[in-house]
Amino acid sequence: MTAVSERPATEAASVDESVSGPKKRRHVDIGTVLISIWGVLGLLFLFFPVLVIVAYSFNTGRQLQSWQGFGFTSYVNAFNNPTIVSTIYVSIYVAFFTAIVSAILGSLAGVAMARSGRAWWIPAFTALLGLVLVTPEIVNAVSLLPWFVDLGTTWNLPIFSIGVVRLIVAHSLFACAVVTFIVRARMAGMSASLEEAAADLGAPPIRRFLDITFPLMRPAVISGALLSFTLSLDNTVISSFVSVAGSTPWPVYVFSSLRSSLRPEIAAVSTLMLLLTLAVLGLVAFVLLRAQKRVGGDAPGLASTLAGGN
Repeated sequence: MTAVSERPATEAASVDESVSGPKKRRHVDIGTVLISIWGVLGLLFLFFPVLVIVAYSFNTGRQLQSWQGFGFTSYVNAFNNPTIVSTIYVSIYVAFFTAIVSAILGSLAGVAMARSGRAWWIPAFTALLGLVLVTPEIVNAVSLLPWFVDLGTTWNLPIFSIGVVRLIVAHSLFACAVVTFIVRARMAGMSASLEEAAADLGAPPIRRFLDITFPLMRPAVISGALLSFTLSLDNTVISSFVSVAGSTPWPVYVFSSLRSSLRPEIAAVSTLMLLLTLAVLGLVAFVLLRAQKRVGGDAPGLASTLAGGN
């Protein structure tokens, strides 16, 4: 009885093993583990200074490098300092209008490049935009300063003697190129059949642009504007050359503070700026990912790359 009862159990076990197959042993790739560890160490090396600034923003001491205790005194003192508040206001004000100017000009340029086919001017214009992106900021700053001075004095255009106007124009020169490439990448993968159909039905160019073209490129425009906002916030080299008294942005104020001892208020405001930048970049990623899903994962080159697509 025992042998007979054990045989069906043994046969059932063998049948289950034959159906499920032998269990696979998990193989650990040493190379992958080492690369992962190296990547984590690299990220820690890059972002450890940022983490230190964030930690020291809660320092209650009078100097940044001298830790006295944990507290929110630096944040309170920062917003009670009219000079610091003024620099923050200038930075956000300039970044906001830089985003608007860059979005308008860059969007028009991107649509023109995407819808002009193989026009003769596209390679030259692309090279010009690429030159704007790769030119060192110090070169742009040195060239912009005498240009603004000449426009304000020789040409008698006092608007170019206003500090915030100088900053907006200077920051928009670089940001426009970024928006142009993003919008062009978005529109290059979109078929022009809808616009052509609207034209065949008698829709004027403005109506076609507002009802068809702009909704198609809207995610790219929003993303480009937000990126322009973040690029303007941390621009130091150009801002230090073109800014004037009374319109000092936050990066220039921090740079000038290096001549004396740094205070925890600088770390506090820098932490807030970091959080603002991360929030804007997160919004950019959200907009691009949403746009990528709407087109079924076929988002064109640059937009797909920025969205984290393959």
